[in-house]
Amino acid sequence: MYTETERCVRAVQSKDARFDGWFFTAVLTTRIYCRPSCPAVPPKPANMTFYPSAAGCQQAGFRACKRCRPDTSPGSPEWNQRADLVARAMRLIADGVVDREGVPGLATRLGYSTRQIERQLLAELGAGPLALARAQRAQTARILIETTALPMADIAFAAGFSAIRTFNDTVREVFALSPSDLRTRAAKKSARDTPGTPDTPGFLSLRLPFRAPLNPDNLFGHLAATAVPGVEEWRDGAYRRTLRLPYGHGVVALAPQPDHIACRLMLSDLRDLTVAISRCRRMLDLDADPVAIDDQLRTDPLLAPLVDKAPGRRVPRTVDEAEFAVRAVLGQQVSTAAARTHAARLVAAHGEPVDDPEGGLTHLFPSPGALAAVDPASLAMPRTRRATFTSLVGQLADETLQLGVETDWAETRARLLGLPGFGPWTVDVIAMRALGDPDAFLPTDLGIRRAAQELGLPSTPAALTARAAAWRPWRAYAVQYLWATDSHPINFLPV
Repeated sequence: MYTETERCVRAVQSKDARFDGWFFTAVLTTRIYCRPSCPAVPPKPANMTFYPSAAGCQQAGFRACKRCRPDTSPGSPEWNQRADLVARAMRLIADGVVDREGVPGLATRLGYSTRQIERQLLAELGAGPLALARAQRAQTARILIETTALPMADIAFAAGFSAIRTFNDTVREVFALSPSDLRTRAAKKSARDTPGTPDTPGFLSLRLPFRAPLNPDNLFGHLAATAVPGVEEWRDGAYRRTLRLPYGHGVVALAPQPDHIACRLMLSDLRDLTVAISRCRRMLDLDADPVAIDDQLRTDPLLAPLVDKAPGRRVPRTVDEAEFAVRAVLGQQVSTAAARTHAARLVAAHGEPVDDPEGGLTHLFPSPGALAAVDPASLAMPRTRRATFTSLVGQLADETLQLGVETDWAETRARLLGLPGFGPWTVDVIAMRALGDPDAFLPTDLGIRRAAQELGLPSTPAALTARAAAWRPWRAYAVQYLWATDSHPINFLPV
């Protein structure tokens, strides 16, 4: 969108928050870059230029606006609705791969040369992988500076900087303030923006932004209704769960608020902060563009009333793709309660114990390696489903099957369909909630067929799929609206 100058200018002049994260406005006279909804007086159009990323602005010599804080914008929805090289690279960078493995590691995961990746990222985003990772490190550093009492040296290394001098120089360059000045300014903010308990090791209070509208009912309702005891729970208006992270583990509590998601993170290693935030945003689908999605679905006269009644539904996703694939197999042809029971038994027997300072959560979900060692005879399920389970966890454990953010959706679907016991429903639900495909569709799902019959949509899978062609590329969101016609607990915010 950043190449459509007139459209960008209109968005800036109207301070339209829907475009935050889609592009950034760089002001040539002040050398500052802003989000489109910046409350400052808009500059003259002749003094504006537009970039697709904060890293592109920084690469061109602009610093972040102190009023609108463009580094806290929602992410671009482009990276969660596409599966091309650039989108997959951006998802991996957000997951911290460049910081942990460098650009060669990024290239290896994607199966391309470093030169090809750098060329495509520069062409589309105005910045290469190192610059994009640097911008992300700067944002992580700012969060730690403003929400903890950690020494600056600890923050520098936790944010991924290799030297304290580099940390200081980057913060000054990006934010036009020294790290200590950022902390001083943060201390003067209102109580709403002040961290809860900075003295507790690994405890952080954050605000996760999103594009309005956001309907939390099905999002948190689904996560709470399917929560696995010991790994997930709903407590005091928040969804809580354990997180398996590259350097350690964490516990997160996520609570919906009118203009943000309140996030409380407890981490065993602060180097996992960027990854934890990225995975929570992905699980809650916070970078979606609900206006574009709902406008497309409203073109169907039978879906329009559902959208108008409760706009802004998101697709509940996952923080761990392998975990969700295992749980999808456990949920084949059984009720939600039975699937939770099967998963809870696996967690109790094979999950890694963790300490939850607030109680309630006890384990990480078992890793594929741990599950691959499970005796199939100990599984309380039919023999054919045992074979499906062992085939899946075996391929996940030896990495024959990859389900991470770097995967190509079409190729992964084909691999899943080749596993015994994997039919279209299992593959599509994994594509929708684990891979993040916004166009995944479940025409054979019982809830979808009931909704179709109630609304007067075609009831056979083939005919319904043909009708759903008009909902593309947002059929996964149409699934959420169709599911919402039922009284199942997944459709309601827990009380």
